[in-house]
Amino acid sequence: MEFKTEQEKFWAGEFGNEYIGRNKSAEQLASNLNFFSKALYHTGKPNSLIEFGANIGMNLRAIKLLFPNIEMTGVEINKTASDELADFLGKENVINTSIFDYEPTVKYDVSLIKGVLIHIKPEMLSTVYEKLYQSSNKYILIAEYYNPSPVTVNYRGHNDRLFKRDFAGELLETYDDLELIDYGFIYKGDKAFPQDDITWFLIKKR
Repeated sequence: MEFKTEQEKFWAGEFGNEYIGRNKSAEQLASNLNFFSKALYHTGKPNSLIEFGANIGMNLRAIKLLFPNIEMTGVEINKTASDELADFLGKENVINTSIFDYEPTVKYDVSLIKGVLIHIKPEMLSTVYEKLYQSSNKYILIAEYYNPSPVTVNYRGHNDRLFKRDFAGELLETYDDLELIDYGFIYKGDKAFPQDDITWFLIKKR
């Protein structure tokens, strides 16, 4: 796999492998169930969903419990993670590639990205926004660290690996047929169902 950015190499390699072990637990699944029951509430019962940067499927596992009949596809750059994801989703529903290289050919009720845009090289964000937009026929769910203006944050000792900004606002400004339906914030200090200070935005195509 050829990479266009240093961030892709970072997540496809050993750091991405180590991330897998840090991010799978029963507690995280419970927090994700709480999260998606709120964030996807206004979608009704979606029939299909694609997640960009699905990793091993902790988000998709929670969504499957909420919507047992939903059809799901995961796009994941890390081979180790995509193999584990395939055990859950089936190989035919997992695409082991960079988001930049994914070509939307199918539209889904929901296009999801969670904790991934913050790791995308800012100059490449417009490409990812286009993938999210083209993959959705109804809804786009963005769940990321929010900041009103773009900032770069050191990430576990690494520079240029984490970027905060108003991702949803940029998406809404880019496509004039999108509207904000709902949004919310989950605090890392929540006593029952913490998330890592995630701000989420549910956007709908008119």
